[in-house]
Amino acid sequence: MRKPFIAGNWKMNTNQRGALALASGLKDRLAGVDTVDVAVCPPFVYLAAVGAALSSSNIALGAQNLYHERNGAFTGEISGDMLKDVGCSYVILGHSERRHILGETDDLINKKVRAAIDGGLLPIFCVGELLEEREAGRTHDVVSEQVKNGLEGIDAERALAVTVAYEPVWAIGTGKTATAEQAQEVHAMIRALLGELFGADVAQQMRIQYGGSAKPNNTAELMANPDVDGLLVGGASLKVEDFAAMVQTVA
Repeated sequence: MRKPFIAGNWKMNTNQRGALALASGLKDRLAGVDTVDVAVCPPFVYLAAVGAALSSSNIALGAQNLYHERNGAFTGEISGDMLKDVGCSYVILGHSERRHILGETDDLINKKVRAAIDGGLLPIFCVGELLEEREAGRTHDVVSEQVKNGLEGIDAERALAVTVAYEPVWAIGTGKTATAEQAQEVHAMIRALLGELFGADVAQQMRIQYGGSAKPNNTAELMANPDVDGLLVGGASLKVEDFAAMVQTVA
């Protein structure tokens, strides 16, 4: 049985005061919830402060990105060791905004996923198609290629560290959400592909989140799907009431 996993991606939002208020509110609201894994991913500059605010809670700390080298002359980048040093357990990699706004390639994302695993972090590895790709009937081809390229060179044992997050790009921040049927179809395809890559046993253990305008009023419907193991939440994760309600619905 895969334990549900709900993660909040705060993206480039909040200030320190707001980040601490959000962390404190979630810590209070979600105290005692132990049937769902929960993580929040603040901006880099607030990681240490949010981590301290979440101490002795059941909410894990995650980052929104990392660089694949451990140290060196890489101005503006953050290493996995640095993230571990401030208390991170998870890191989001391959998010569509990194791919399509900031130009990250499958090859670069693969290096980051491998670096995260090697550094003891748990990657939340994002995949998903553009609207024009879905309308052209290429969803499965695009997502399959992203999964295979992003997980290249990773063996079955190390793959267990990875959570795959399916995020249709056309549903991120648009208010549009994939239907429960659309989500399940792609999640089932991803799980079958993970079975081909790593074996059926590993595929059944790996968690696949849905992301893309997930919010309190569609949480139950999405999570009712057999291959939807959690949610990667954007805008709704910036409100204590909304994010807590989603976690409590799943719990």
